[in-house]
Amino acid sequence: MPSIEIGRRALVLALAAACLLPAGRLSAQPPAKDPHSFTIAVIPDTQNYVRYDRQTADGFPFDAAKLYLEQMTYVAGRARSQGGDVVFATHLGDVWQHPSLSMDPAHAARGFKAAPSPLKSIVPSPKTRDIEMPTAAAGFDIIAGKLPFSVVPGNHDFDAVWTDSNHPPAAVIRGPDDIGVLHAGGLTNFVSVFGDQSRYFRDQDWYVASNDGGADSAQVFMAGGYRFLHIGLQFDPPDSSLAWAADVIRRFPGLPTIVTTHDYMNGDAERVSGGGGHNAIDPQDNSPQMVWDKFISRHEQIFLVLCGHAEGQAFRVDDNQAGGKVYQVMSDYQGRAQTVRDAGSPPALFVGVGDGWLRLMDFDMARDVPSIHVHTYSTHYKVESRAAPDYAKWYKAGEKPKMTDAEFHAQDDFRIELTDFRARFGAPAK
Repeated sequence: MPSIEIGRRALVLALAAACLLPAGRLSAQPPAKDPHSFTIAVIPDTQNYVRYDRQTADGFPFDAAKLYLEQMTYVAGRARSQGGDVVFATHLGDVWQHPSLSMDPAHAARGFKAAPSPLKSIVPSPKTRDIEMPTAAAGFDIIAGKLPFSVVPGNHDFDAVWTDSNHPPAAVIRGPDDIGVLHAGGLTNFVSVFGDQSRYFRDQDWYVASNDGGADSAQVFMAGGYRFLHIGLQFDPPDSSLAWAADVIRRFPGLPTIVTTHDYMNGDAERVSGGGGHNAIDPQDNSPQMVWDKFISRHEQIFLVLCGHAEGQAFRVDDNQAGGKVYQVMSDYQGRAQTVRDAGSPPALFVGVGDGWLRLMDFDMARDVPSIHVHTYSTHYKVESRAAPDYAKWYKAGEKPKMTDAEFHAQDDFRIELTDFRARFGAPAK
């Protein structure tokens, strides 16, 4: 990826080196000893860590990229290959923030028109390729070679994001429903970093299939006495992506399957776009409910769906068409700004960064009813959400203000009982 590694590469690597954590502080808990227990690391939207205007060079009070690189160093340190318990990592999309084009050529050729938008987050910038993409790559350089992983493109990872001229923003933007309808198009940037021929995935035996240059991808990994299949789908996947994913499942029949896609569920656990009114309207794309109807619900071996995009967290369980349980988990912490307050910034600069929070999913496959302990850990504060005394004070008002503190804590630390897993997938291998 030489075109995006010019200039800032040395600084990014220096930040990465500074993020190496001291021995003994890599784990939120001891590595699993039971061969039937393991952890999957879920990395929510990192766009606000790597965006160029959240760095000291652009006037921000600290380099937010350091928090992202700390996360990746933490995941690398807990990899099973390093003596830890993490066997797989999945990034939920929106790796970086800004587009590099006003509109991609394919949509321009289809006659799409853009309306003026007040959203700075969709203004194209050369700093996307000079700063944001190299920073994102530096994080994955830390975990590369240590464990299998997946990255899916979120809407911000597309080459272009624009406001539909037929659905323009409101005169005054008070919330996500006022920003109009946004479209995303072009995956040249994403494929240049995370494509199937990238240094991360080419010739890896666990990277078993790809589509659209690697915008959709599939991985397999062994853990807990099972062979798992993971499928990553691009933002608002078109029918071609869903047809490809169905073919992957036919190639790997019977494997317990996890699906990661960026935008699938909102904070109220509804299968609608997590960002309110800005969900793309394009006859070639599929909405979250359409992804469920056309793909997820039709394949009995899919038992878990992971997504981000909507700030906060949500969880729901539905039966697929064969009667099997499908557990759907959303997490996205990009709006959290306690680190900005800690830096002594004035309220005008209280913008979201993420505060180092990521999801850990601890699988216990030895029990008669296998389970997943879903918990949330900050690599910046080095604390589990349940153990942070001010956790609800910091975040509840902005995410789930109607909940009690106990209910809010339960959103980020809970157990999923996989009640029908044995019946669907058999006993674990000895």
